Amino acid sequence: MQKTYTQKSSEIKREWHLVDAKDKVLGRICTDIATKLIGKGKKEYTPHIDAGDYVVVINAELVAVTGNKEEDKKYYRHSGFPGGFKERNLAKVRAQFPERIIENAVKNMLPKNKLQSLRMARLKVYAGPDHNHESQLGA
Repeated sequence: MQKTYTQKSSEIKREWHLVDAKDKVLGRICTDIATKLIGKGKKEYTPHIDAGDYVVVINAELVAVTGNKEEDKKYYRHSGFPGGFKERNLAKVRAQFPERIIENAVKNMLPKNKLQSLRMARLKVYAGPDHNHESQLGA
């Protein structure tokens, strides 16, 4: 009788992936990033083990969006105090913090469980083409 394979924590092998977001559609690229962070593309995928890879995203400020999302898409925050509700559109967030666009989209695509913060820690997003992970990527 054949047994189901379950990966152990000691068997995890993490790889590094470089993703260039220049002129790629936001949602399409973020689903690929989320899949790599979860590790679903690996044949030894186990749901309760965090065996995903590291992902380095460059050119986050040049990511594309379709339709009128540049003005219509809203990002919300709240300070926790009365009257502390803040609202910004995508164009303002892109001008000030372009990394947050991809970070926010990927975080919302990950499962809402204890592994989410561990997976987000392996995501490195940079606004421009420069990053400090050349040695990990093997370049």
